[in-house]
Amino acid sequence: MLIFHRLAATIMFFTKLPLWKYIEVDKTHFKHVVPLWPLAGWITAGLMMLVYWGASFVFPTPICILLALVCRLLLTGALHEDGYADFCDAFGCFTSRERTLEIMKDSHIGSYGVIGLIIYFLMAFMSLTLLPTQLLPLAFCADPFCKFVSANIINLLPYARDEKQAKNKVIYSRMSFTEFLACLVLGMAPLLLLPNFVFILAGIMPVCMSAFLFAWMRKRIGGYTGDCCGATFILNELAFYLALLAICHILTP
Repeated sequence: MLIFHRLAATIMFFTKLPLWKYIEVDKTHFKHVVPLWPLAGWITAGLMMLVYWGASFVFPTPICILLALVCRLLLTGALHEDGYADFCDAFGCFTSRERTLEIMKDSHIGSYGVIGLIIYFLMAFMSLTLLPTQLLPLAFCADPFCKFVSANIINLLPYARDEKQAKNKVIYSRMSFTEFLACLVLGMAPLLLLPNFVFILAGIMPVCMSAFLFAWMRKRIGGYTGDCCGATFILNELAFYLALLAICHILTP
């Protein structure tokens, strides 16, 4: 029953699927959703691939990519994009730790957040559009892998606020060894199962991006927040797409 409730909490937290109508989950389970974050990635990546495949019978490739991206936005309620926008607003202003945390808690979006979202969607869309056709649908498998890499934020950084100040009133618990193994398997499996080694090479970039972001967060606010988690995933995924495109461009005669 514990695993069942952890799975339900994960899906409820990271997607808009209405499990809350049928299952009641204790608040304590939401402290342990991050190790299963890649599982939510399997759901979103799978649906993106399905939407892309179905749309490809009717629309040209750019429209199929847009529909896949919109599908994830609807499924997650733009959870990660919202955190990324808040992160851009807060870290874009070189101000004090207290002011940085205050900006991230503000629900209004600022100019840095708007610009950050525009840049992200343009670069993600263009990167996917320019990928070789045979690799494009498989690129969506970056979702669970990048969520695994991003999930390690709770192991490597302390939470920057106390529980009362947290947006969702939950502070994630650091992973146990078993939870880390589950996160590792769920995150790495898509890349290891893919038939092309370029995906493994591209996976190096999200690791490098995370190392940079974690160091920056530690310096600026002494830890992480929920918005930092969302921003880390968004930037890791973009780093994967760009690395994949660069490798394909270099290897193509």
